[in-house]
Amino acid sequence: MDLKEIQNLIKFVSNSGVAEVKLETGDIKITIRTTLEGNAPDITYVQQAPLQQAIPQALPVAATTPVAPVEAAPVVADESSKYVTIKSPMIGTFYRKPSPDKPSFIEVGSTIGKGDVLCVVEAMKLFNEIEAEISGKIVKILVDDMSPVEFDQPLFLVDPS
Repeated sequence: MDLKEIQNLIKFVSNSGVAEVKLETGDIKITIRTTLEGNAPDITYVQQAPLQQAIPQALPVAATTPVAPVEAAPVVADESSKYVTIKSPMIGTFYRKPSPDKPSFIEVGSTIGKGDVLCVVEAMKLFNEIEAEISGKIVKILVDDMSPVEFDQPLFLVDPS
């Protein structure tokens, strides 16, 4: 089972409303549990024997294992469009502010530079800062604050000029 298959399984379980899924294939056992609130799934991964392809560390091995922050990769939204879309690198909850009493990281019209924090995505009780990989101006924020986001979901439109 490769990383894409595991990510698709996690995405499917998160969207299905199922409380728990257990999968055993050969020497791999995976258990995915979701909470009633619909938060990110709790994943347990057990490997009986070594796999041909190792699973990257960005995939949570257990609920207590910290997830390394992953930066969103910019992708051109449309070939005819001059805007770049910044997408979510993970499933989680999108936050525009570092905490409820602080101002938003960015607003529409804000000028950003490479490495600037754009938002936070909370996944499995860990808050991951999403940093800009390009410089430009924020044209549109595509997600509401405190909304659930999917892997590869568009978050921002940026004018790189």
